[in-house]
Amino acid sequence: MKRPLAIILLALAIVFSGCARERIQDPNTVTVWHWMSDREEAFQELARRYQDHTGINVKFDLYAPSESYSQKVKAAAQTNTLPDIFGVLGESRDLASFIKSGYVAELSGLIDRLDGGIWRDTLFEKAIAVNEFEPGNAYEVPPGIYGVPLDVMTIQMVYNKSLFKKAGLDPEKPPRTWQEFLQVANQLKAHEIPVLVGGFGEIWMLDALSSNFAMNLMGEDKVFDTYRGKVPYTDPDWIRVLELFKQMADEDIVVKGAVTMVNKTAEQTFANQRAAIAFNGSWCVNVYHGMNPDLDYGAMLPPLVSNVHPMKVWGGGGSSLMVNEKSSRKDKAVAFLSWITQKDQQAYLANITNNLPANRDSLKDIAPILQEFADDIDNATHPNTYPAHEFHQVTEAWSKGIQLILIGEKTPTEIAEEVQAVKERELAKSNR
Repeated sequence: MKRPLAIILLALAIVFSGCARERIQDPNTVTVWHWMSDREEAFQELARRYQDHTGINVKFDLYAPSESYSQKVKAAAQTNTLPDIFGVLGESRDLASFIKSGYVAELSGLIDRLDGGIWRDTLFEKAIAVNEFEPGNAYEVPPGIYGVPLDVMTIQMVYNKSLFKKAGLDPEKPPRTWQEFLQVANQLKAHEIPVLVGGFGEIWMLDALSSNFAMNLMGEDKVFDTYRGKVPYTDPDWIRVLELFKQMADEDIVVKGAVTMVNKTAEQTFANQRAAIAFNGSWCVNVYHGMNPDLDYGAMLPPLVSNVHPMKVWGGGGSSLMVNEKSSRKDKAVAFLSWITQKDQQAYLANITNNLPANRDSLKDIAPILQEFADDIDNATHPNTYPAHEFHQVTEAWSKGIQLILIGEKTPTEIAEEVQAVKERELAKSNR
């Protein structure tokens, strides 16, 4: 009997200690948990400026790696010891679970009231959308906005201007269309310069690039109808998407070994000038700066394969912050989030951390390469905001199929048929 009693007492001690912390914490101190420990110096400086400006102390607690942070946040939710402001790592369903458990405040009313709605208008709409749940959403979350974007990101392509010059190409005119891309690739190869690298061993990157091509070729509606089961992967448009990767394989465009590379290795390859073009996200600006500060490169959209539909790239909110619904300092937390996402603070963060600001008014005050990534944020899309979602088994089969095409083991038609078989199997399961 002693052991169960001890466990009960320990549990009660944890709960009451959490409640005690909530009661005794200085009402003029707002605590923030985040996982990006590399931003500590910038966060501390902003906290100092905010205290000078308002008298409110902001305490940043940063935890790395991200896996440890996720476990800490989940444990804190279970013991009711979450801070005033925190981030939720993961997909929409992860954020939805925190919301439905009562740990995340719905912010749309507060956001609309602050500065007469001007604050919201300064933030990128695509970044807000990552934390917004529409009416009738699949997660049954009450509609509203449940987080504030701290920064944004887009996943595009980057190209090495020095290697373009070496190949006799105009470093200010990257390829815009698929045909131009092939011509540039041939000229680079003629000068023995490897063409394209990406972390294609991480299948989400192939999912991202192939969905860019798919939405450009057939439009978002047809892509989403495929996810809904109305269009098969054996449709000619989907086979055409796969044929783009076969053409890259046939013309030796992808750097040798990229099919099994993690993205960090691909980033090192591009930073060390062993490839002229890379598929990567805007976070690479900070990564490349650390690897090769003198790297001369620009950003570009993936090459257009159709003029009918726009090129959509993955993007939106990079990291976001949520307000603890149960915090007694909720209004102070929202006020701080409003301040840190205003123009001057966003420009400071962008220039220190080399990440895209969430505030569009700060773009003119950031590095030119970041501006190039930001130029296309309005064309950004993201799986978290899709009106329809694909089974993860299908996405995995599709991306692994592209890997097999790139190494010459399968044809586009074979992969399309195999993926459709997986799709039909998963549809049958879901209808049971």
